[in-house]
Amino acid sequence: MAGRDIPEEYLDGYARILAEASATGRRLTRDELDSRRTLGERAAEAGYGLRALVGAHLATARAHWPATASESTLAAVEQAVDAFAEGYERAQLLAVRQEEAARREFIDDLLHGRSDLGLLAERAERFGLRLSHAHAVAVAQGQAAYDEGDAVSREVERALIGRFGDRSILVTTKDGRLVCIAPGDQEDVLTFFAKQAYAATDGGRVALGRSQPGPGGVVQSYEEALNARDLADRLGFDTPVLRAADLLVYPVLTRDRQAMADLVVSALGPLRMARGGAEPLLDTLTAYFDSGCVAAEAARRLSLSVRALTYRLDRIHKLTGANPADPVHRYTLQTAVIGARLLDWPENDL
Repeated sequence: MAGRDIPEEYLDGYARILAEASATGRRLTRDELDSRRTLGERAAEAGYGLRALVGAHLATARAHWPATASESTLAAVEQAVDAFAEGYERAQLLAVRQEEAARREFIDDLLHGRSDLGLLAERAERFGLRLSHAHAVAVAQGQAAYDEGDAVSREVERALIGRFGDRSILVTTKDGRLVCIAPGDQEDVLTFFAKQAYAATDGGRVALGRSQPGPGGVVQSYEEALNARDLADRLGFDTPVLRAADLLVYPVLTRDRQAMADLVVSALGPLRMARGGAEPLLDTLTAYFDSGCVAAEAARRLSLSVRALTYRLDRIHKLTGANPADPVHRYTLQTAVIGARLLDWPENDL
């Protein structure tokens, strides 16, 4: 008997094979082994569990155990079950690979916004996402490139599932980066992801996009996170966690690129006349503004004495006509310094 839950079709010819093997002492033929593998593949595709299938094989062997059974009968059982399991595992591996390919295609379409949004929303439910809701995306990048299913991504995913369970969270990779997609009203998920990713990538930087609504919200938040990373790199930020919401002023400043370029050249262009060029004095202004205009802290960051820093600030005042310590001039100079960093001046002519 095949057992209570396993149809007879998946043990077709099995009893006959045992009887012949017991009578002749022969091993299974190539055709018989292939037939067992094929049945194993079909059983896997039908969704039956391997444990129940093996149990059905053993129950059938017990029910049809020949009176003249010998070691050859046991060998036939072993061969038949092994071939059946091989076919079963082969079908499962193929299914896993097809699922991985479908998941990879979905993620690529989701993060590039290339697919029809209606169809994308339907596909998303298969992976636990409801694109009609708002979502936010975090992106982590370390020294190495990360692939789907490698040790780092599995470690981070396990930590998230262990902490939050099933909260419609998707952890994946894209272009060597770790990516986490979470419901937009669950900021604690992305914050925890940032902490885990920072540790797993040995101090890699994490950028968080804002929560965005609708089917196109994921790609918008993803692009915000990537842009936040790019801005931070150009501005020299060393913060381990970047939030796009905290950097909104910078895209605004560069929306009119020509106006920003004119400001940089007008306000900072005279620094080119300094001995050593504009770069050292631009670094001085950057450190001065980043330290809250505290001379002692700026000097420490530049490994200078306060006297040397003060000399540089005086030199900037003489060359540009703007005093960094004067609140009236400070805003113009600081905005020009931000523009210079975003536009990569003075390396690039504007």
